[in-house]
Amino acid sequence: MLSRKNKLLLFKLMSLFSVVRGYNILVITLAQYLASIFILSSQSSLREVVLDLNLFLIVTASALVIASGYIINNFYDAEKDLINKPRKSMLDRLVSQRFKLTTYFILNFLAVLAASYISFRAVLFFSSYIFGIWFYSHKLKRIPFVGNLISASLAIAPFFVVFVYYGNFEQVIFVHALFLFLLILAREMIKDLENMAGDMAQNYKTIPILYGQRFSKTIIALLIAMTLIPSLLLINYFDVGYMYLYFIACIILLGIFIILLWKAAGKKHYVWLHNILKFIIVGGVVSILLIDVDLVINRFL
Repeated sequence: MLSRKNKLLLFKLMSLFSVVRGYNILVITLAQYLASIFILSSQSSLREVVLDLNLFLIVTASALVIASGYIINNFYDAEKDLINKPRKSMLDRLVSQRFKLTTYFILNFLAVLAASYISFRAVLFFSSYIFGIWFYSHKLKRIPFVGNLISASLAIAPFFVVFVYYGNFEQVIFVHALFLFLLILAREMIKDLENMAGDMAQNYKTIPILYGQRFSKTIIALLIAMTLIPSLLLINYFDVGYMYLYFIACIILLGIFIILLWKAAGKKHYVWLHNILKFIIVGGVVSILLIDVDLVINRFL
């Protein structure tokens, strides 16, 4: 049996993991490595990619900055989350705001330190990334649509830095990035519908609050429809191996998503729609393995 003190420590660790969205960071880390192995440096051996110290430091710095970003976002949204996510908010509050801010600065310092072992340009990038996340949380997220665009851009930044590191400028990379960006942007706008109660209470000027839910749904539907362009390009014009099956499944699932979107009438429905997009994004990470099944067999089995 755990003592009361140990139980409290365990709950605080769970609280911190909840604040930094540890599960999201794990998915992003996996995505960076899989993209490096199967898309960005497919000519390199598995050993070369996995043991690449610079790539490890890039992934580590990305994870630290993302974790700190979730902390500062949680700090600014504490009151709003009490309304939108009461259960999660109560767990998050087991860790004091002072401790969260201390952790925020420590994580950012460690991220810049890791970047300094790569290059001065890496330090500039991650310093800018840290500032961008803070400025978004502090100011930009309250600006309708601009906040959504910035949030989606910040979400794909970890993949951008890996892409630049390998210097792979093939068209297929940009098409993959466009598909991911549109999905993330649509997800950000679904979150605005999901969080309307807290946003209204805290005077956030989001699209559904200013222009109505129908207008917001129209934009989301257009974004989802636009994912057809990169999906069809990747299926018909680029060699993505068996990953074409993933994009076919996405087209079907996103068609269902649009139907459900127009029928959605409350927070419960928007949470389901949010989870569908999250499932598609995580599924995309795993499906990277389908790009070259022979490579998977030769490298992992």
